[in-house]
Amino acid sequence: MQDVSSPASAFLQGLRASYSVAAFVLFATALGFGALARDTGFTLGHTAFLALTMFALPNQVVLIDQLARGASVAAAALAVTLAAVRLFPMVATTMPHVRGTRRRPVLEVIAAHFVAITTWIEGARRLPAVPPDLRLPHHLGIGVAVCGMMVAGSVTGYLLSVGMPPVVSAALVFTTPLYFILSLVATARARLEVSAIVLGCALAPLFYLVVPGLDLLVTGLVGGTAAFLWGNARR
Repeated sequence: MQDVSSPASAFLQGLRASYSVAAFVLFATALGFGALARDTGFTLGHTAFLALTMFALPNQVVLIDQLARGASVAAAALAVTLAAVRLFPMVATTMPHVRGTRRRPVLEVIAAHFVAITTWIEGARRLPAVPPDLRLPHHLGIGVAVCGMMVAGSVTGYLLSVGMPPVVSAALVFTTPLYFILSLVATARARLEVSAIVLGCALAPLFYLVVPGLDLLVTGLVGGTAAFLWGNARR
């Protein structure tokens, strides 16, 4: 990373995250979200709004999935909230590093909004090389870059799915869950994590048939709990 000497230069350096491999992978997966949004009846404006304001693809997919199945707004909001809990440790570990010596509450709230898996990984890699007082604008630059890629990918996927053969639209939709599964597998380190992934994949079809409106939530809860109990029993 080049030296940064001002908030503006730190922000511009963060914007260069849009040229990272992680950002382009996110763009590719956002294509699937855009196709999924159109397939479930959302407008282009709704799709772009969700990509801009809900800074996590899993939460976007959960929201669309719940609403498409006829769930109430309250139930969809609860499902999205539970899905977003996983981001809390990332926020808790990122924010102390970007505050610096001078508090800027408004910018810090915006920075917290820009914490997701992609920005958390990029921040862990980039922020230690940035002076403490310039980390906040640098993190904001990363967030703006990644958010821009997400919006662009979602809009592009939505438009590409118009008039596409059904098999191509299905392929675009499939890129999103495929990315999530591959990310989980790639980041799994302990046997407990691997067992949770395997149980989730095995139980998902069953719960889709049994509780189709809550299958994602129930699959995660049952699979994760069973893997946790199995890991404790082995220890």
